[in-house]
Amino acid sequence: MTILQTDGLKKIYGSGENTVHALDGVNLTVEKGEFVSIVGTSGSGKSTLLHMLGGLDRPTAGKVIVDGKDIFSLKEEALTIFRRRKIGFVFQSYNLVPVLNVYENIVLPIELDGGDINRDFIAQIVETLGIGGRLSALPNQLSGGQQQRVAIARALASAPAIILADEPTGNLDSKTSQDVLSLLKVTSQKFSQTIVMITHNEEIAQMADRIIRIEDGRITGRR
Repeated sequence: MTILQTDGLKKIYGSGENTVHALDGVNLTVEKGEFVSIVGTSGSGKSTLLHMLGGLDRPTAGKVIVDGKDIFSLKEEALTIFRRRKIGFVFQSYNLVPVLNVYENIVLPIELDGGDINRDFIAQIVETLGIGGRLSALPNQLSGGQQQRVAIARALASAPAIILADEPTGNLDSKTSQDVLSLLKVTSQKFSQTIVMITHNEEIAQMADRIIRIEDGRITGRR
């Protein structure tokens, strides 16, 4: 089952001699439960692509279809609600709320959406990620690796159609990076969770089920 699809995705900045084709006709599909890496150097278009996949920025042309919905056919408010319910984000900078404890950070998106918290599912997630003993801790009482585990738990908590991870190990040392990537892979398999991760690191990319390469706004390789 296809969870994510792009069709002729383009993003153009500027005009005339200053025109930049950040994305130049990207077509890709991601199936349910896949863990996909999108690899590219700085300026390749990978971050722009991730922002389009997550509905954080609108394309110049083309479509992004998430869980059967053309997300850019939605008006801004509807897109915000769809994004909150269907797309989980894991960023390099964790983005935890400093005055909330670990558990409160994990369930925050669900509460903002007025949804019901599946406590059994949350318990499974925190056990899998090894943070069950830190639920009452504040973010500043955690290591970087622990904070990123909380961010992953938060992204998983609402069981979104897809999780988008933007250089999720960028602020971590190599050992912690491997631990976090291993946990992402485990959660993808255990919860049949679809994950798309962008990275410039070839070694990290190898952890995924499939690698897509992007350069100059175009997909140049897949495997």
